[in-house]
Amino acid sequence: MWKDMEECQNKLSLTGTETLTDSNVQLSLLIMQVKCLTAELSQWQKATPEMIPLDEEILVTLGKEEFQKLRHDLELVLSTIQSNNEKLKEDLERVFNELKTKMSDVKEYKEKLLVTMGEFLEDHFPLPDRNVKKKKKNIQESTAQLITLHDMLEILLNRLFGVPHDPYVKISDSFWPPYIELLLRNGIALRHPEDPTRIRLEAFHQ
Repeated sequence: MWKDMEECQNKLSLTGTETLTDSNVQLSLLIMQVKCLTAELSQWQKATPEMIPLDEEILVTLGKEEFQKLRHDLELVLSTIQSNNEKLKEDLERVFNELKTKMSDVKEYKEKLLVTMGEFLEDHFPLPDRNVKKKKKNIQESTAQLITLHDMLEILLNRLFGVPHDPYVKISDSFWPPYIELLLRNGIALRHPEDPTRIRLEAFHQ
């Protein structure tokens, strides 16, 4: 529309010296109005528009909407975390109960095994007879200090698991030599590579 009006203004400006009739006078007034409007339009085009501040109620409304959305998102995250925590807690409790049951079974089996081993060693590997004919006197003197094969194995076993970095035990006078030889020959015990007076239990569990 502005473009059409500008073309009309240009055409009319070419008749500057011609005699004006009443209609031409009205047309001239119209042209002046067009020029004024054109100048005003130019000013508006050059002006930088200002941002109209939002009403406080609008800002509050927008803030509430954003807050509600954020709260909803956080509630979803919290719900997910709580659900995962509950599942993890249930898994841990289940694993703990399984381990507890297994430990109880192992402890019970260990007790039975120790009792069975003790009875077997007591029946088949007793302490030496005090009435041995050969070197009777010497044996009788040392017999008072000897321990059973079961006790020897228990000492070696406790050392193996109690001090795994140094499982060797010093052979004392309470260890009956035939039992020591029995353990060594059957691979149940091993001598220290640098000190033959120390032995250790073979680590069958490794």
